[in-house]
Amino acid sequence: MKAIKGKKTDKKDSKWICDLFKHDLVRFSFIPSKEIRALWEIARYRFKLVCMRSSERNRFQNSMTVSNVALASALSDPFGKTAKAIMNVILSDSSAANDENLIRKLTHRSCKNKDLIVESVKDCRLESDQKFKITPCFSHLEELDRHIAACEVELFNRAAPFLDLCLLLTSILGIQLLSAILILSEIGNDMSLFSSAKQLVSWAGLAPANNESAGKKKSVRISKAGQYLKPLLVQCALASIKNPDSYFGKKYSRIKKRRGHKKAITAIARMILVCIYHMLLTGESFHPCDYDELMNPKVSTSTVKFTDEEAIEHLRLSGYDVSSLFKLPSSA
Repeated sequence: MKAIKGKKTDKKDSKWICDLFKHDLVRFSFIPSKEIRALWEIARYRFKLVCMRSSERNRFQNSMTVSNVALASALSDPFGKTAKAIMNVILSDSSAANDENLIRKLTHRSCKNKDLIVESVKDCRLESDQKFKITPCFSHLEELDRHIAACEVELFNRAAPFLDLCLLLTSILGIQLLSAILILSEIGNDMSLFSSAKQLVSWAGLAPANNESAGKKKSVRISKAGQYLKPLLVQCALASIKNPDSYFGKKYSRIKKRRGHKKAITAIARMILVCIYHMLLTGESFHPCDYDELMNPKVSTSTVKFTDEEAIEHLRLSGYDVSSLFKLPSSA
């Protein structure tokens, strides 16, 4: 659609675009159905809320670090039940941090190293400015959790007509029901709008660039497209490779040896999207064409054949005395 340089004005551009459209030379934009667009709006709003929650957690963690509260190093989840209970007591009374018995009572029974938790809050200094900052952070995090939960409930309700497709996608290791709904809200349920899996991968920003000039290959980085879909697929890819003996786990380990973690996990995300395309197009469950070959490799039954001289030399090198060997006459 780009006009010739020097002959480019708004009127000429509009006329040129009209001519291209009349001759069906402009590819249409991807516009899913109304139900999918509704899912799309709610899913992206949830994404924004999750980003806001992450930012608020970072501010909360910064206040804890400044106040010498090291719960993040003692607990697997610094925003879990134990951490919230301890922080609520410290906010109400800073001296309670030095009460070892009280901290142990607030610690959940599933926590293993309780001594480390007691030491992480001992001698903390919670100043008035940090206390003022932490208090609204607490309430804001709780409010964001409620909004995110409400969005997820609405997503499940609106995705009821597409429940069969979502359950079909969950047959892929690493994709849960919520992830399947979020993926479906981005790409839709009609794969005939994409000419091939390659076009869908390129639209999602997971295809490597093809930038070659004068026989010299330049950047092959993936594009910036798919700002909502690409991180979601990468998260699913990270979940699918947790088991190294799984299909994607084996694929990941092979690519990582040659290209590193980042390129390998991007390649796994691309493979997942290709599988999703064919599953939605055909309605078949997850079973790639090379699944059986990769998961159950056939043991090689080929035997090595030696000549008489090679067999004798092999025995001699293995430490056997070959001086008394003789060949039996062949029976005709």
